[in-house]
This record gives sequence, structure tokens and C-alpha cells, in this order.
Amino acid sequence: MDSIPAHVAQRPTTAHALLRLPSPVGRLELTADDEGILSLSIETDGQLPLDATEETPSPVLRRAAEQLDEYFAGTRRSFDLPVHLSRGTEFQRSVWARLASLNFGDVISYGALGSDVGRPGAARAIGGAVGANPVPIIIGCHRVLATSGQITGYSAGQGIPTKAWLLNHEGIAHR
Repeated sequence: MDSIPAHVAQRPTTAHALLRLPSPVGRLELTADDEGILSLSIETDGQLPLDATEETPSPVLRRAAEQLDEYFAGTRRSFDLPVHLSRGTEFQRSVWARLASLNFGDVISYGALGSDVGRPGAARAIGGAVGANPVPIIIGCHRVLATSGQITGYSAGQGIPTKAWLLNHEGIAHR
């Protein structure tokens, strides 16, 4: 099993910075502490989790917004951002760490992901951990497909259409 990348911290943190930005897949909402990104939410049915909360941008969120804009413009293929995975079980964090190691345009099946984290045959648990990823796009959970290449679901934004857009953007074949 891969270890958590150095830029992905696991210590408990509290969000106190918030930034929203437009994107081709809907508005994005990012939260962070002083040192790293805590969450990224994609608008669902016109709503974001903290829509009623005033924005409080921070340097790390401004940097994230720049990098996300570059990603959507097609000029950035990897993110250089500190991410804090402060929530989630050890199992979930192991799945997220493996996802963080995937590059732009890479794809992995749920089964291969399970094998990589030492849980072969645990496709349902893998799917749950992938769906619980707190920072989609930055940690590319959209890069997980069924062995057949089929999209089986996506928990962010508008679901499968959002995942299909991200896969198409990265040139990843899917069904």
C-alpha cells in the first residue's frame, strides 16, 4: 500500500477560510485552514454546502483557485497544493492517498484500487471511500471506473455528467 503523499497531511484541522469560484462543472467551494485545503465541493442543483456563509479567502485558497482555473483551461495537469485529510477512517485515507498518486489522464478500476490498498474484493467499500473523498478534482476520484470502463457513479456535482465532463477533459475513455 502506498503511503500518504507528503503534501497530504492527516492532522485534525478546522476550516476558517472559504472561497467560491466558477468552473465548467458548476460553482466550486473550497475550505482551508492556515496551511492547507480541507474540502472542495461542486455545486449540486444550484447549491453549495456553505452558500449562506460569507467568503473568507486565504492565500492557500487563492492559490487553489488559480490552479483549478489552469486545470479547467487545460494548462495544468497536476496540483501543487497542501491538502489536509483530517476526516475519514484509516481505510478511506489509504484510498485517497492512492487516488492522489494518479496523474492527469490516468484511470484505475475499483478492483485494482482495492488490490492496491490491500482490500481485494472490497469493491463496495472502495466505492464508498472514493465517494467520500473530501477534495474531488484535486484528488482525482473521477479517475476510477468499472473494469469495463463504465462510469458507475459520482457523488459530486451533478453526478455522472460531472464525472463524464472531467474524464473527457483529461482524455480518459469511458462508457
